[in-house]
Amino acid sequence: MSLLIKNGEIVTASERYVADIYCEKETISRIDKNISPPVGAEVVDASGHYVFPGFIDPHVHIYLPFMGTFAKDTHETASKAALIGGTTSYIEMICPGRTEKPLEAFELWMGRAVGKSACDFSFHMGVSRYDAQAERDFREIVRRGVSSFKVFLAYKGALGVSDEELYKTLSLARELGVITTAHCENADLVLGLQTKLLAEGKTGPEYHYWSRPPVVEAEGVHHLMTFAEMTGAAVYIVHLSCEEALQEALRASIRGARVWIETLIQYLLLDKTDAEKPDFEGAKYVMSPPLREKRNQEVLWNGLRKGLVSTLASDHAPFDFKTQKKMGEEDFTKIPNGIPSLEDRVNLYFTYGVKRNRIDLHQFVHTASTAAAKIFGLFPRKGTIQPGADADLVVYDPAYRGKISGTAQHMNLDYSAFEGVKIEGRAHVVTVRGKVAARNGKFVGEAGRGQFLRREAGVY
Repeated sequence: MSLLIKNGEIVTASERYVADIYCEKETISRIDKNISPPVGAEVVDASGHYVFPGFIDPHVHIYLPFMGTFAKDTHETASKAALIGGTTSYIEMICPGRTEKPLEAFELWMGRAVGKSACDFSFHMGVSRYDAQAERDFREIVRRGVSSFKVFLAYKGALGVSDEELYKTLSLARELGVITTAHCENADLVLGLQTKLLAEGKTGPEYHYWSRPPVVEAEGVHHLMTFAEMTGAAVYIVHLSCEEALQEALRASIRGARVWIETLIQYLLLDKTDAEKPDFEGAKYVMSPPLREKRNQEVLWNGLRKGLVSTLASDHAPFDFKTQKKMGEEDFTKIPNGIPSLEDRVNLYFTYGVKRNRIDLHQFVHTASTAAAKIFGLFPRKGTIQPGADADLVVYDPAYRGKISGTAQHMNLDYSAFEGVKIEGRAHVVTVRGKVAARNGKFVGEAGRGQFLRREAGVY
């Protein structure tokens, strides 16, 4: 099996040039000008197109029990949608409940992905309890190739950890060389505000924002930073949404904390007015942290451009509007959180980032692929174009014009949060380890070909 991509403009986080790429045995073996096609090689003409390293989404939910229901996507549907959108690898959050054994949860999530995902994949291991048995399980899970944890400073009584558990988790992570990713809010403040709002009869989706305003997220970041500095652990803030939270993280970074910051495509393009749409339409946009005031968008774009924000993720959380979001019609706290965004992340980022001159092509690649590969121990196997790297490549057509439509999407949902939004650019051909998996907006690969990506601890 060999593949030759000819005449494309190769763009990585640091380089830009026109050349051919020859791939064999799943990796890139040669990059040069005017490579003659070997006998039997599949040839892709990339003239007039960019060739990017496969994009990496460092934060997705696919198998997800949440608020009494289950996310609608499977690894079969989600991975196909990801590939059509240019994402060739993703890292899924394992989110066990407090009564579940971590190792059993790891094996459950693994079983949902192996032999089903068309993307390569890895996991962040959720920590929802910490005791002697859990610690033994975490050590074993790290030994099996998962080098990142996930903690929730939210969802009190469900996924949230106590301060004692947070301290022990970060101490173990420091010992093992594991990065701890963190959902930063203040669980007690959220619970108190939810109770107050509901008692006042404020039950609609527009009140979700007021149950977790920016100060609550900023306090969560400050809290995490205190524990990170006390333990020396490396931390990664997921889905940061606002200027107040960013300032807390940057202040800690200046003091020497080892911290990386992620934001989401939806925080760059949507705002709190979307969650205020009438007739319960706002429920489509309920997520935590909530969509913020529009002024935060430019702050986050600036953070990405200047390298203050490291990665751009989707936090893909696929819940139907008609059958699942409506569980919260009488009580906003019962609306399953999140939006479908895995398929659209790259195209929206290119359109409203690169094409609007908010970020350049190199930073586009860095924040949507290379940084995640480096932070989470996948580089240089993933996240770049060089001999020896996996042949995960995106031949990208910047001349494509279209609109996002929920009826045409490949995610297994009954709505799109970006319905009717114009895009300027689309993946033309997408490869996973040297084999074409998507072409012109259609999946043409093999379901189940994706591999679990073992990651070594201590490489950040």
